[in-house]
Amino acid sequence: MDNEQHSISQALGVTADFDAALEARRRIDFLSHYLRQASCRTFVLGISGGVDSLAAGLLAQSAVSELRADEYDARFIAVRLPYGVQADETDAQKSLSVIRPDRIVTIDIKPAADAMLDAVIAEGEDLVEPDRKHFHLGNIKARQRMIAQYALAGSTRGLVIGTDQAAEALMGFFTKFGDGAADLLPLAGLTKRRVRAMAEQMGAPPELVLKVPTADLESDAPLRPDEDVYGVTYDDIDNFLEGKAIAEPARQRILKTYWASGHKRALPIAPFD
Repeated sequence: MDNEQHSISQALGVTADFDAALEARRRIDFLSHYLRQASCRTFVLGISGGVDSLAAGLLAQSAVSELRADEYDARFIAVRLPYGVQADETDAQKSLSVIRPDRIVTIDIKPAADAMLDAVIAEGEDLVEPDRKHFHLGNIKARQRMIAQYALAGSTRGLVIGTDQAAEALMGFFTKFGDGAADLLPLAGLTKRRVRAMAEQMGAPPELVLKVPTADLESDAPLRPDEDVYGVTYDDIDNFLEGKAIAEPARQRILKTYWASGHKRALPIAPFD
């Protein structure tokens, strides 16, 4: 591993060693401790049908179950946030059946997302590139989903859990102030393969653990695989983060994307920073 690769992995919290059971235990304890410390009562998390939200949901439900066993009033609210009808709704429902959350809330974000895009176009149509309309709508969808989660958290003394992990953080593959906004990131520092391993260790079935990852944000390209967007595979990304050698074209693609997306991982910049 060269110095640049090492420093990026360190910055994103990726460790050399990994044990799925130990990591699950450590992250459940992290969630439990923080909920108590913040004097909050609920975790709120959007469940998409992908392995990241599945793993985070399993951690959250385990944490609140243990808190209740210790006589602390806590619950987990799993939120379904479809845009109309979700293409992989079956997988989302399978995830919920595995997690068995205390409460399930379903909120259709389509009316709000469409209304926002229409309002933007009505006043600034010349500012919205026609060939990127679905891309812009995808970002609006992600932000509307977070609005809904914070509305629930705000009314239940809750904290919003995010699903960001090291592979997506490396590639800047999240919407700024959308799915990139959260109070807690229990999957931080995990590569994609480590998220899968932890989900499997917690009892997730193979068909959900090994499901092809997709953000499913752009309406004109439903269920487009993440790797098509990246131009590199998750194996390349995970190997990079874990300090393993990868082909030079993949390494250069990863580095270029990482540096170009730096603003998405940073706090808002002030004049005195």
